[in-house]
Amino acid sequence: MTSKDSSPTCAPLRSDANAVSPFPNGVPARKGAESPKRVLLYKIVMNRENKNETVRHSPFRNWMSLAGAMLTAGSFFSFLLLFVLDSLAHFSNPYVGILTYMIAPGFGAMGLFLMVFGFWIARRRIARNGAMPAMRIDLSRPRDRKVLAMFVVGSVVFLLVSAVGSYQTYHYTESVQFCGETCHGVMKPERVTHQNGPHARVACVECHVGPGAEWFVKAKVSGTHQVYSVLLNTYSRPIATPIKNLRPAAETCEQCHWPRKFVGDKVKTYDYFLADETNTFHEVKLVLKVGGADPTHGPVSGIHWHMSVANKIEYIATDDARQKIPWVRSTDLQGVVTEYRSPKFTDDISGYTIRRMDCIDCHNRPAHRYRSPEDAVNIAMSIGEIDPALHWIKTNAVSVLVQKYQTEDEATNKIAARLIAKYPGDARISHTIAAVQQIYRDNFFPDMNASWRSYPENIGHKNWPGCTRCHDDEHKTIDGKKKIVFSDCTQCHIILAQGNGKELAQATLQGQTFKHPGDEIPDGFKCSDCHTGGP
Repeated sequence: MTSKDSSPTCAPLRSDANAVSPFPNGVPARKGAESPKRVLLYKIVMNRENKNETVRHSPFRNWMSLAGAMLTAGSFFSFLLLFVLDSLAHFSNPYVGILTYMIAPGFGAMGLFLMVFGFWIARRRIARNGAMPAMRIDLSRPRDRKVLAMFVVGSVVFLLVSAVGSYQTYHYTESVQFCGETCHGVMKPERVTHQNGPHARVACVECHVGPGAEWFVKAKVSGTHQVYSVLLNTYSRPIATPIKNLRPAAETCEQCHWPRKFVGDKVKTYDYFLADETNTFHEVKLVLKVGGADPTHGPVSGIHWHMSVANKIEYIATDDARQKIPWVRSTDLQGVVTEYRSPKFTDDISGYTIRRMDCIDCHNRPAHRYRSPEDAVNIAMSIGEIDPALHWIKTNAVSVLVQKYQTEDEATNKIAARLIAKYPGDARISHTIAAVQQIYRDNFFPDMNASWRSYPENIGHKNWPGCTRCHDDEHKTIDGKKKIVFSDCTQCHIILAQGNGKELAQATLQGQTFKHPGDEIPDGFKCSDCHTGGP
C-alpha cells in the first residue's frame, strides 16, 4: 500500500538471467526521475516476458507465403527475360508471346495464390490460438544457418533455371518441330508438307509473322486464339485456307524473292504415265514464259506481267477459297484502267471487297503442297520408285490412294493388302507398296481430313481452275471488245516436244500444237473439267 501523497512504484524486473532490462539496476529510477519513454519501454519488456503471451507478427511471415513470393519473383524474372528477347528478335514469334504473356504470368498468379493462401491459414491459426509463434532466424544456431543456406541456394538455383529455361524455351518455340509437333498435333499436315516442300529450311515464323511491331501484336492475339482452339478442340478439320489475316506477300515473300527480277523463259519437263495396261509414257517439254514486270530489268511480259510492279491487278472473289472470280480490273503503267466481268456478274462492286493481286494469288501453296495422287504416282514412276513394268500399276496405285480411310495405319495396311491381291506372287510389288504407302503418308492426313482435295492449287490449270479463274475467254469488257483469253496457249508457254520415243526427237523452237493423249478436247473445255488429280 502507498500513501496518498506517494507516487506509484513499478514492480521490479524478474531476476531472470536472460531478461533484458532498460534500467541499469533492474528497477526504475527514483521518484520523479523516470521519463515517460523509459516507463513505456519497461512495460513493453514486461509484456514480452509474460509467459502467457506470444509475440505477434505479420500473417505473411510463414513458409508457404515465402515460397509463393519466391515463385512470383521467378516468374517476373522470366517474364522480363522473355520480353527483352522477343523485343530484340528479328522475327517475332506468337508462341513466345504465349510464354511471355500467358505462361509466365500464370506462374506469377500461382505464387500470389500461395502467398494469400499462407496468409489465410496464418490468420485462422491466430484467430484460433490468439497468437502465432514468431518465425525467427537465429544465425547463432546451426540449424537456422543450415535452413537459411538451403533457402538461399535454392532461390539462386531457381532463378538460374528460370533464366536458362526461358532462354532455351524461347529458341525452341521458333523451331519447325515445335510449331508442327509439340504445341499441337493438329499441324501435322502442315509440318509434313513443309518438310517436303521448297521452303523446308525457312522457319514458320518468317512467313507467318515477319518483322515489325504491328504484326508482332497481331501474332500474339492469333497465337493465343490458336492455343484456346486446340485446348477446347474447336479448330476446323481441315485448317481453312486462305488464311484471312495472313501478312501480305510484299512484306514476307519479297524479303527473299525480289519482285523486280526479270526471270525470262524457263524450260520445264513434265513426265506422265497414262492410265492404260502398259502405263504408256508421255512427256511434255515446254518453255514457260515467266518474263517480268519491271521495265528497267527487261520487257514487261509473260506470266509475271501480273505482278504489281508495272501493272496493278485487282479482283473480286465471291467465295472464301478465291476460286470464283467474276470481276477483274487492270491498271497499266500509263494509268489506263480496264474492267472485265463474267457474263452473269452484274452486281454493284461497292458491296464486295476488292483484293489487289499478289504472289499468293497464284503461288498459294508455296510451302505446304499436297500432291494429287496422279501427280505423286507419276513422279514415283518416273524415278523408279514404282515399277512402270507392272501392268495397270498407274491405275491401281491411284485407286488405292483415293479410298476412304479412317487412320493412317488403316490406310497403310489396306494399301498393302489390295496391291498384293492385284499382283499375287510378284516380287516387284513389295518395293511399289512401300512407295505408295509413303505417298499416302506425305500427302493424306485422315485425322485432319487434309489432302489435295481440300486445298486447291492455283499454279497452272490441270487439276484446279488456277489460271482459268480469270483466263476463261468469258471475262470481257462492257463493250465486248476485250476479253481475258484462254484459247491462246502461246501467251504463257510454248510446247517444244510431246509424246514419247521418236516423237520427242521432233522438238522445235517454233512450238507445237498441243496434242491431248487419246481423245481430242472439245472446244470450250478446260483441263480441270476432266482432270481432278484422281478418280
